[in-house]
Amino acid sequence: MFAEKSRFKSCAALTAFLLAVALGTSPARARPNVLFIAVDDLNDWVGFLDGHPQVKTPNMDRLARRGVVFLSAHCAAPLCCPSRAAVFSGQQPFHTGVYDNQQQIRKLRPKLTLLPEYFHAHGYRTLGAGKLMHREFRDLYDAAFFTEQRWSPYHSKEPLSAPLSSRLPLRPLNGMPNDRERLQPGRFSSFDWGAVDVHDEAMGDGKIANWSAEQLRDGAATKTPFFLATGFYRPHIPLYAPRKYFDMYPAAQTTVPQVPSNDLDDLGTEAVSLAHSIDTAGLHQSVLRHGQWKQAVAAYLACISFVDAQIGELLDALDESPHAENTLVVLWSDHGWHLGEKEHWGKTTGWERSTRVPLVIVPPKRDAGLYATGGRCEETVGLIDLYPTLIQMCGLDPKPGLDGVSLVPQLLRPETRTNRVVITTVNKGVYSARDLRWRLIRYSDGSCELYDHQSDTQEWNNLADNERYTAVKQRLMRSLPSLSEGAP
Repeated sequence: MFAEKSRFKSCAALTAFLLAVALGTSPARARPNVLFIAVDDLNDWVGFLDGHPQVKTPNMDRLARRGVVFLSAHCAAPLCCPSRAAVFSGQQPFHTGVYDNQQQIRKLRPKLTLLPEYFHAHGYRTLGAGKLMHREFRDLYDAAFFTEQRWSPYHSKEPLSAPLSSRLPLRPLNGMPNDRERLQPGRFSSFDWGAVDVHDEAMGDGKIANWSAEQLRDGAATKTPFFLATGFYRPHIPLYAPRKYFDMYPAAQTTVPQVPSNDLDDLGTEAVSLAHSIDTAGLHQSVLRHGQWKQAVAAYLACISFVDAQIGELLDALDESPHAENTLVVLWSDHGWHLGEKEHWGKTTGWERSTRVPLVIVPPKRDAGLYATGGRCEETVGLIDLYPTLIQMCGLDPKPGLDGVSLVPQLLRPETRTNRVVITTVNKGVYSARDLRWRLIRYSDGSCELYDHQSDTQEWNNLADNERYTAVKQRLMRSLPSLSEGAP
């Protein structure tokens, strides 16, 4: 199933040669620093992907102009923990066994060398702040800063040992009864949105940005190269952000996704059940019944612009620092997020809205002449490719056992064609396969969906039962793990 690696061998050899010539082999040449920026639950609603007509992301857009934008980048899993475990380990969920938010890769695969550990072993000073993996894992970094990011600034003065509901006396801000708490008594949910009257610095993400910016200005100013990972929580729910960002998106004028009334009619039972799941958010019908669709979309956009401002602080700090010329930057999101598409709110689906993510790789300014800065790559790629890409760009020893492939060929020539099929593991036995044109989803009950993105970018027309596309379906099916494959 990983046959695509063989197609990269000759290109990889050429790439290695070009890099060796361009970067030189002198030990005096400093290895580049890495600024690794993660954003939680950010779908393609960013300016440089034209994902939403009203979104304002000037800082992410200026970063995109400095590097290569991957127009069809997809997560390894549409859920926080397994997606991040895949990025940091370089291995797919069906190899690590991390399928949900309760499983931890350090327990299931304790011998794996995670990304910061690999950089540390090669002489890098590692720094981490905010939501990176699904737990803090402070031991991954030489210096780290973690703070509460989800509920800030709505923690009361009650101790953290007190029930969460008693520490959040002001929620819900949207005035809407919570589906998960109503339908699953005892479960607490953050499916809420609204403006808060605080400055950016009062939010957890603001504190994360300040700490990371300080490291760029001072703390990382050493001769030792650094790997600085910074993880922002928004636009993860609850969709809280300072009021000035909500003022940018008046709800009455907000554009909501187009959702046909019959969109689920050509789907199987398992797919419809997934669409109506409340495991990561709430019910579409509840949002409609309470007249909150525009408000929720506006809140999501506001949170995106809030995080964009924090990213701008990082970029300003980098540009003002001694490391401006020798730091490569990666911007990525762990997975997408539905806001009513397929009658779904949240993530954990195999559809485009859940798997497609922003991905930008910006080479160090000193190497800008080597890479195709300002380029846009249409080929399908995966977040699983970040591990091998970074170690090649930084001149580290190749690491065997990684499931992804280096994206350096696309950074050199974005138009390079690969015919890749990228796999997203929705859950054990549920997989989505995406190539440049097609998406196939296979469910554990054997049902399938097939979408042609050349004519159906919204995935409204399931072609799986159309005999004209049997060959396409079979080809994509061969790329998927077998139903019995995968770590226990």
